Amino acid sequence: MRSVMPLLKDVSAGAQKGEAPHLQVFLSMCDLICCIYFIFTERRCCRKCRRTMPLDCLPFTRCKGHDSTQKHGGFKWSTLSSWSDSDRKAAAVGNKPAGKMAAGGHKLKLKLPKWGSHVAQIRRNSASATDGQTEPQDVHNETAAPPVPAPVPPAPLTFEEHLSALHLSEAGRLLLDREERLFGVEASPQGRRREDVDALAADRQSLEEVVLRTLRSSLDGADTEALKSAVTFMQLEDERDGVWERRGGMPPPWRLRDWTQVHVDTLQSVVEERMDAPRTTPTGQSSIQADVHGMGRQLRNDLLLVVERVKPCYPSHRCICQLYAACYHHCIGARLRRLADFGLDDQDCSFLLRWVNDYYPQLLQELKLAADIDIQVLQELLPENLLSPLEEQYLSRQQRELSTYVGRILDEAQEAWTKGEEPPREDECFVSPMAYDIIQLVNGIMNAAEKVVGDLQKAHTLTCQLQDLLHRFRNFQADVIRRNKANSPSFVKANLDSVAQFRHFLTTHSRLFPADVREGCLSVLSDMQQRAHEYLLGPVHKNLKPHYRKLFSQEWLKESTLDRLQSGLEDEMLQLQGPSKSCHQELIGRLQQEVSVEYVRRLLKGEIRLKDKRQQQQAADNVEDDARALHDFFTGHGSKEAWLQEPLSMMAEVLKLQDLPAIQFQVASLASTFPDFSEKHVMCLLKLKGNLTKEDKNNVKAVLAEIPEDSGQSRPFFSFVVVK
Repeated sequence: MRSVMPLLKDVSAGAQKGEAPHLQVFLSMCDLICCIYFIFTERRCCRKCRRTMPLDCLPFTRCKGHDSTQKHGGFKWSTLSSWSDSDRKAAAVGNKPAGKMAAGGHKLKLKLPKWGSHVAQIRRNSASATDGQTEPQDVHNETAAPPVPAPVPPAPLTFEEHLSALHLSEAGRLLLDREERLFGVEASPQGRRREDVDALAADRQSLEEVVLRTLRSSLDGADTEALKSAVTFMQLEDERDGVWERRGGMPPPWRLRDWTQVHVDTLQSVVEERMDAPRTTPTGQSSIQADVHGMGRQLRNDLLLVVERVKPCYPSHRCICQLYAACYHHCIGARLRRLADFGLDDQDCSFLLRWVNDYYPQLLQELKLAADIDIQVLQELLPENLLSPLEEQYLSRQQRELSTYVGRILDEAQEAWTKGEEPPREDECFVSPMAYDIIQLVNGIMNAAEKVVGDLQKAHTLTCQLQDLLHRFRNFQADVIRRNKANSPSFVKANLDSVAQFRHFLTTHSRLFPADVREGCLSVLSDMQQRAHEYLLGPVHKNLKPHYRKLFSQEWLKESTLDRLQSGLEDEMLQLQGPSKSCHQELIGRLQQEVSVEYVRRLLKGEIRLKDKRQQQQAADNVEDDARALHDFFTGHGSKEAWLQEPLSMMAEVLKLQDLPAIQFQVASLASTFPDFSEKHVMCLLKLKGNLTKEDKNNVKAVLAEIPEDSGQSRPFFSFVVVK
């Protein structure tokens, strides 16, 4: 190249004189060759000192000695063009744009790829006007921002590199491409080489092993990106299976198919292994209870891990949380069936049923799991043929315990009564712990049975014994009343409180009892309350009998004698103290009703005849006053039966009226209010009015036929008034 330079200068001079126009093209090509030569042979000169710059300074216009602050930014190819000497001189003197040629010449510009971070135009200059030396001129815009270099695309990774980096889906795509080339529609079996097929089979086996290993470690802190890639790989494989089916061909035997089922089987094996992990046995638990508890803890921890870490790696339509729940459900069900077949004692039987029907559903319905797991689509953990014997074993045991405990409570109460002891008192009232103990026992057993067997209807079989137990309670009270010992009234008053507690429990917890059992128990309790009231109020009526005889006599007609009856009642009130407040109110209300019934019975007995209007008015006033006095007396002692004043007041109105239509209207009103007001009661009441004819009485009695039938909402009263 050094020997060519003089020749190039001569040719350039000839071209400038216009001797050969075609030499201008040749000059441009030579200009390019010189530039390349200067670049790669350290022939570029510094703009300051005109010395040749070393190779490491080539991307710059000054050497290191004149520009120490300039840093190497990488080499770029510059845009190169031919310059004549006259052009360079013109550019040097007048700073005019270069590129003009001699007349008749051709202009040639070439661009080569850029290298480095600086943009520069490097032109080969013609000889200088002073010394004839070539002058490298760098014409560029030093203020322009350097463009961002285009990134060099990396070389594609091989299958082995993808597999090593756990890019499972990318590795799978490479294998699918190879499979398509070997077994695709356009592939020829004759051109298929055996070594290519064997290599593809070996690579597939390696990839499948890594995918399965990734799935098996998904609950052990596996790389989530690798798991996502494995899931994508399975989707690609499922799509490829569809391609094989549509083409109707038979895939190679070494190609694993149906990755959906492979995925399920792999997760099921993972679940089995995790359930087989050894567990410590807590103190106070049997081995069966410890094993079931351990399965429950493992289940909860793993499902939470699935929701938090595994779920984001799967598409939503795969329902991975539900799939894991189904795998654990199947595994736990199989283990519980083996335990049930083994035979369980009563304690383990109760525990297993409670875990299956109560704890396990609550675990799957935990707040963090309920949104991703539908428990309704899961089958029963235990089949009916194994569940029924366990439920029967549990319910039989509960029935025995209920009967034993209730019998023990009744025996303790009977023993205390037999010894002559008084029942305990609270707030000056006799109470019995018997009802409280039995109610707590029944309520606890029923609530527990509902959770253990998982069905309230099955637990109802326990309450069938409650009616028999209440029969034993009633027999105990009957024995107390029949023998009438000194402490019998106290026990009967205490039993009234027990009856009230049982009745409240049956009413407020009716769901725990079948309808027939509930009605039967309430009937027994009503009978016990009736017998207790009769026992306690019998002596009261016996002592009041002399005062009853004074009613509705000629003396009463002149002035009411009810004050004597009230005095006798006041004396008896002290004997009725002792029941609880609510029971005492019911007892006093019952006494008020019985006194009112006896009052009406003696009135309708007809021992007095009211011949004229004056006597009827007087009798009506006395009955009205007596009704008001009885109401005030019993209300003052706690009775809530204010309605008992109404029948007496309405009968007093009938006695007072003289007009037949008015009497008919009042009798119709009385019969409407108390539908048990019969024709016998009407005739006995009208018999007191001596100024009514037989025809008048029949006309009044006829209005009862027009009274509508009882709707069942009214309270009975006249049905207790027995008349002839």
